Amino acid sequence: MSDGFIRRDGEDYAQAFARLLPTGEAWSRDPDGVLMQLVRGQAKIWGAVVDPRAADLLQVEADPRLTYELLSDWERAYGLPDPCVPVVQTLPERRQALVQKIAMQGGQSRAFFIGIAASLGYAITIKEYVPFQFGLSSFGGSHGRFNPPAMRFVWRVSVKAGRLTRFRFGASSFGRDSFLSVRRAEDLECIFSRLKPAHTTLFFDYQNAA
Repeated sequence: MSDGFIRRDGEDYAQAFARLLPTGEAWSRDPDGVLMQLVRGQAKIWGAVVDPRAADLLQVEADPRLTYELLSDWERAYGLPDPCVPVVQTLPERRQALVQKIAMQGGQSRAFFIGIAASLGYAITIKEYVPFQFGLSSFGGSHGRFNPPAMRFVWRVSVKAGRLTRFRFGASSFGRDSFLSVRRAEDLECIFSRLKPAHTTLFFDYQNAA
């Protein structure tokens, strides 16, 4: 048996309404009688307007990946839009941010932060530093160099390119969303600064950004 929402038409509602009517000579259930014609006429609005509306709210708006009318309510429940993203987001970007916020479990690994950047439209690399250690570091080598002990808490994010937002047919809107927009990573810096381990120092590098 399917668990999907069952849509009802006007005839279904007419039958349900008829069962609620009193019984007796004055309440004939004759399909061609005036009473049942009136019931079917009144039930049409339920089958044509009310039921489809309820079905859309249950089947579409209850899914954060598809929501449109209730998107602002979803966002309010999950603390969105993110204050780190001051620019106006497109509808697909807002949905993506919502789904990401719902599914996010947190983490401190490189993969976690690279995944966050990718979901925002950025390609990045992460470099973690190590302090100079006798027996492991070498003069002229890359391991530790003459880094002080505190360097073990420093990491750098290299942004390879700005954020590209492309127009998507079926999701974007003509006259509101641009065909292509390029942004710097102010939102990425804000979000990373909020999510990074509190004891670490984070730097951003745009030297090789396209």
